[in-house]
Amino acid sequence: MTFLWMLIIGLIVGAVAKFLTPGRDPGGCLVTMLLGVVGAMLAGFLGRAAGWYGEGEPVGFIASVVGAVLVLLVYRVIRGRSS
Repeated sequence: MTFLWMLIIGLIVGAVAKFLTPGRDPGGCLVTMLLGVVGAMLAGFLGRAAGWYGEGEPVGFIASVVGAVLVLLVYRVIRGRSS
């Protein structure tokens, strides 16, 4: 059940991140979900490294969205260089 919630929240976070960053974005529902999950993982990693979150603490919604936006921007930079 935890995995299902992670995917649902990832979809919401990914959709918000795509909404906040203008421009063309890749993929549909699955890519948006993956974007949200990876963004939350990035936010958790950076938050724990900065000391904002302890081990095992969940990452907040806003931090997850910021992480997803960062992942999306990095994707655009890499994709822009290869095109």
